[in-house]
Amino acid sequence: MGPPGSGTRSYDVLAAAYLEALLGRDRRRALALLAQDGDADVGIAELYLEVFAPVLREVGRLWEVGEATVGQEHLVTATTQLAMARLYPRTFAAPRNGRSIVVAAVGGELHELGARMVADLFELDGWDTHFLGANVPTTAAIVDIVEREQPDVLGVSVTLPTRVPMAGELIARCRQRCPDLTILAGGQPFVQAPGLWEQIGADGTAPDAGAAVQLAGEIVGAR
Repeated sequence: MGPPGSGTRSYDVLAAAYLEALLGRDRRRALALLAQDGDADVGIAELYLEVFAPVLREVGRLWEVGEATVGQEHLVTATTQLAMARLYPRTFAAPRNGRSIVVAAVGGELHELGARMVADLFELDGWDTHFLGANVPTTAAIVDIVEREQPDVLGVSVTLPTRVPMAGELIARCRQRCPDLTILAGGQPFVQAPGLWEQIGADGTAPDAGAAVQLAGEIVGAR
């Protein structure tokens, strides 16, 4: 397991035990481990950033090197989605801050968990979120929603490098309709190529969901 992240409390042991349980196909034990740490004094953001995100990265790495099966990877993803959903009564109870965001994955993107984590942490921070999920069929559909909702921020999720041009097209069309919109681009292509977000016309990128919330707040607050 990689470094725990930027939280003040280390979740390394919990993350390792959670992953071990799921690689052993023991979903009950994995969820029970989270329940032990899931009381009100544990930060939801810390669970997302220090447990869920590192575990998802690690199982992806294990799959790439042939040390985890497709079935194990899917079990980790599905169980983590369930664990996140169980936290929603607390996530969506946060006081509102008057800001809003639309989060979407461009057409052809089938991975939505990373974008969902971003939306959830914005919700936890008090933003009104509109999460469109993976594989929104057309760029026009996202543009129409952005124009209707008039959010402060649009978050564009891209996991496949081949979809970066589509993200650029989406950003350009949103700029035409909503010139004051703040647009953040996120996903592995922007981690691998640090200046790529600027090339496609976004206002910034962030290495994780927590950093995205902070960056969006800074940009919107400065306007």
